[in-house]
Amino acid sequence: METQNLIYLFVGLSFTLYIGIAIWSRASSTKDFYVAGGGVNPVVNGMATAADWMSAASFISMAGIIAFSGYDGSVYLMGWTGGYVMLALLLAPYLRKFGQFTVPDFIGTRYYSKAARVVAVICLIFISFTYIAGQMRGVGIVFSRFLDVPITMGVIIGMAIVFFYAVLGGMKGITYTQVAQYCVLIFAYMVPAFFISFLVTGNPIPQLGLGSTVNDGSGMYVLQKLDLVLQDMGFGAYTDGSKSMIDVFCITAALMIGTAGLPHVIVRFFTVPKASDARKSAGWALVFIALLYTTAPAVGAFARINFIETIDQTEYANAPAWFKNWESNDLIAFYDKNDDGVMQLSSGDAFLGKPNYTDATGTAGQRMVTNPSNVDSANEVYVDRDIMVLANPEIANLPGWVIALVAAGGLAAALSTAAGLLLVISSSISHDLLKSTFRPQITEKGELLAARIAATAAIVVAGFLGIYPPGWVAQVVAFAFGLAAASLFPAIFMGIFSKSMNKEGAIAGMVTGLVFTFSYIAYFKLLAPDANVAANWLFGISPEGIGVIGMIINFAIAIAVSKMTDSPPVEVRRLIDSIRVPRGAGDAAAH
Repeated sequence: METQNLIYLFVGLSFTLYIGIAIWSRASSTKDFYVAGGGVNPVVNGMATAADWMSAASFISMAGIIAFSGYDGSVYLMGWTGGYVMLALLLAPYLRKFGQFTVPDFIGTRYYSKAARVVAVICLIFISFTYIAGQMRGVGIVFSRFLDVPITMGVIIGMAIVFFYAVLGGMKGITYTQVAQYCVLIFAYMVPAFFISFLVTGNPIPQLGLGSTVNDGSGMYVLQKLDLVLQDMGFGAYTDGSKSMIDVFCITAALMIGTAGLPHVIVRFFTVPKASDARKSAGWALVFIALLYTTAPAVGAFARINFIETIDQTEYANAPAWFKNWESNDLIAFYDKNDDGVMQLSSGDAFLGKPNYTDATGTAGQRMVTNPSNVDSANEVYVDRDIMVLANPEIANLPGWVIALVAAGGLAAALSTAAGLLLVISSSISHDLLKSTFRPQITEKGELLAARIAATAAIVVAGFLGIYPPGWVAQVVAFAFGLAAASLFPAIFMGIFSKSMNKEGAIAGMVTGLVFTFSYIAYFKLLAPDANVAANWLFGISPEGIGVIGMIINFAIAIAVSKMTDSPPVEVRRLIDSIRVPRGAGDAAAH
């Protein structure tokens, strides 16, 4: 069977599975819609959490960033995995013990304030929409290449799929769909990794293959060869970093702390029967996540080696089929600066330097050019780094069924997280704004309808952000983590571990942390992208890492304000004691 037909088959079967699960597990109550009834098995929840957490950024973009950034890309590995451990140990069991449906639920009750709940909802919406932009962008990229449609149409198709099983099934449908999606995405990630590791090094285990010698007779190790080849082409060594120490620290810390404040991950721990199950599901999720995260560095390194060997010094007329496939979707491009017909890779922008080139917003590849000038560059090939994992099997000439499997896996990764985020947005609007704040008399049926309407509206907004994203998939996701670190994490952390933190302090901290971090990111990424260089950053901290400063501001403002205002009521102090008692956690509170 031809590769394209295999892609249609694999993607079609996976979508049929997801939709079938959604119909089977359709939510019939608000408890089903918000927390899947509160009775999910820890192992099942761990697998669903892994799928929810390992988004398009993990599956599609992270290895691509590592492939092109080398050592600098390690911040994503350290930050995301370390952050999950922090979430599992510090927050998840206590939040489950609290027994609510949502993060704003916790904040509104803990800080005895509707205003605090509303501020938490605003923070949550900022975070979730920033995050979901990356997921929908990933969906668009996969559909664009493998179903041969424009990226915009790919995003729209993804919106339709997510709409069906997220709006219909709620958390109950999403949970069991995510279990299936995890199985698809991890199989799709590991199979080509095994193949490519064996082809490059002779060792089929990618984690070991990364430390092995390459199969070219040179006797060099994988990373040695990458360093040598890249330096010969004018790049920095793969194993050297270009980021400053403070920026590496802040990006890693922002990703870690942001993970512990991500609402769509936290809400997964509300779906298990009791607090001890939250700890178990967190442990299982870490095992499932580690399978992909320990493989990603090898995938990135192998992808860079194969890409260079396939493209550099190759005549464009004889370019491999995979290059032409991705070029037709504007995700890779060749610009012949010296008119010799040969593709030349080196450092620099492929679309700068030719005297008669003036159009910076034209066709293939040129969409990434934001500051055209006469700066000369020998590089003639543009590649969107988000395609590296998806293109890797094609570059390595793997069988068509492996390519089809990767297509299904990429869609599973993006759709699983998008569904979780949409549910968080819809539940925060229907439950936290309507039921708990503005319309407490609303019926359960009315609340469920409002949740589905909110999810539909969120899908439309998410689709728009996917079509016009503010950066690469992993970058956009990193911004969401920074926003979570600066806004929700301090309020949740102090809500659990500080009896003296009051509503005034929490609200002031969340607002200042969110405003500062969002303003910093918006300035350098949207308003003045030309100024986005280290010399202009505050303390040399990039927009990806500024969430740490936002978090520090949040803590400082919250503590200062709380000291100048009244202490929390006695019943709130008792509430904190109750959720920190090691034993005695019961079922989730009924609503």
